[in-house]
Amino acid sequence: MVKNCKSNNKEIKKGLYLVPTPIGNLGDITLRAIDILKKSDYILCEDTRVSKVLFNKYEIKSRLISNHKFNEKKNLTKIIELLQSKLIISLVSDAGTPGISDPGSILINECIKRDINVIPLPGASSVTSAISISGFSEKFFFYGFIPDQKKKIEDDFKILSQLNSSIVFFVSANKINKITQLIKNSFIGRKILICREMTKHYEEFLREDVEKLDTLNFTLKGELTIVISEKKTDKKTSPFLDESDKRIINQMINKLSIKDIVNLIQEKSKVSKKDIYNYCIKIKNEN
Repeated sequence: MVKNCKSNNKEIKKGLYLVPTPIGNLGDITLRAIDILKKSDYILCEDTRVSKVLFNKYEIKSRLISNHKFNEKKNLTKIIELLQSKLIISLVSDAGTPGISDPGSILINECIKRDINVIPLPGASSVTSAISISGFSEKFFFYGFIPDQKKKIEDDFKILSQLNSSIVFFVSANKINKITQLIKNSFIGRKILICREMTKHYEEFLREDVEKLDTLNFTLKGELTIVISEKKTDKKTSPFLDESDKRIINQMINKLSIKDIVNLIQEKSKVSKKDIYNYCIKIKNEN
């Protein structure tokens, strides 16, 4: 247990503090975060039951206010009044950095509009943690949570597939197998990293080529952080299938799997795997 971690009695700035909390391992919290939480007049929690586990460990006794996506608009007036009274209020999510795919943006924007201090603290984030171990491009696009509607996912993946950067998104474990084929259709030729239970004792990392991604067989629980690699560009590839390649595809489309056809054409052609795959899908849909 961390004790006596308070800084000196130097007065801290009044306002709203965005305080990251551990994404799994409770040891992953900064001394400054503990100090700010202890000095807060109120702490806004996504789920007070979850936050109390952390707060009890570090003897944080500040008053708690439940603040989640279902009541953040209702709470807004009350919280703004408290902030205008020159109080110190911290905002935390269940895990990670608040305001990143978690409640907070409504309050933050209202504070900005009213010229109330908003002070960010650095700390835990599953996004940067996943990117750091991916081995993919450090240039990345963060999408957030995958939506429920298949058409929306297809449309967004079509746009994301054009980005030549790493792509990070969140998906619940019970949904990942339902979107595996959509991932394969959209990001063929790239690599994928799937992170589960990061920083916990049973953390798992699955690395695979997207086209080899099949139904996942590790324990599906909680939320997954997914990283798709940047596009692999081959200067020797041609963007066009020639007529002989197209004839072979048409002849083989009902005899071989699309994966086998892609490999067959790539042995004799300079066309990218993605272009071969897309042509196969087009022919398959027309038949």
